[in-house]
Amino acid sequence: MSYLVAGLIRLGVVGLAGIGVVVAALVVTAAVARRQGRFAVVDATWPLLFVLVAWASVVAGEGSARSWLLAGLTTVWGGRLAWHLVGRLRGAGEDPRYPELLEDVPRERRFTVALRKVFLTQGVVAWFVALPLMVAGTTDEPLGPVAALGTLVWLVGLLSEAIGDAQLKAFEADPTTRGTVTDRGLWAWTRHPNYFGDACVWWGLWLIAAEAWPGVLTVLSPVVMTYVLAFAFAFAFATGARLLERRMADRPGYPDYTERTSMFFPRPPKRP
Repeated sequence: MSYLVAGLIRLGVVGLAGIGVVVAALVVTAAVARRQGRFAVVDATWPLLFVLVAWASVVAGEGSARSWLLAGLTTVWGGRLAWHLVGRLRGAGEDPRYPELLEDVPRERRFTVALRKVFLTQGVVAWFVALPLMVAGTTDEPLGPVAALGTLVWLVGLLSEAIGDAQLKAFEADPTTRGTVTDRGLWAWTRHPNYFGDACVWWGLWLIAAEAWPGVLTVLSPVVMTYVLAFAFAFAFATGARLLERRMADRPGYPDYTERTSMFFPRPPKRP
């Protein structure tokens, strides 16, 4: 009984540490968003929330090899994605997704409503998705073959996301392809290699956490992330494959592209 109580206390401390770093990061981001007059800056903060939670779990938890591994992998993934998103935000104005989200809100109330619809919602979901990182921080069991498998799944996801982003960036920089649909490289196998890779990253991190009890109980965290990425319109995040699909529907060539290319899970393209 005393062991159970001690475990719950450790979990509570790590959970509170996670809440603390998420709130602090979003408060700073909200201040920057208000100063710049655009909410799109929260996109770059999103992956960094997980990095902060991962390291808070190391500091507030047992400091085990598992939590160090998760923190390292999360930092590589989150740092790369944040850098990529900062590059897309540099020199750009407000992302049209956010005005669409707040179009029925009077201008004087938009920031207040965005605090709830954008910042608060992202904070809650980020904390929930990061539960495997926090739970793993309370255990000290040695790493095993499941952790190795999880690292492999994470690597597949990271490569899919990074290569997909690089291919899209090159496509968008080519003036001869302007106004068309990218169907090269990974984009010929799935319409969203970056979102698929993101989902793989979180299933890999969950596998690493699940190897040590009670990490397996956090399975809803990667489920939620996958749902947001692949199946939800996710207006609260102004992201997700389904929302992007709706925005791309009228682009020339996109209907044909959807006919021959898998929406989320990669597979060889269908013949015309």
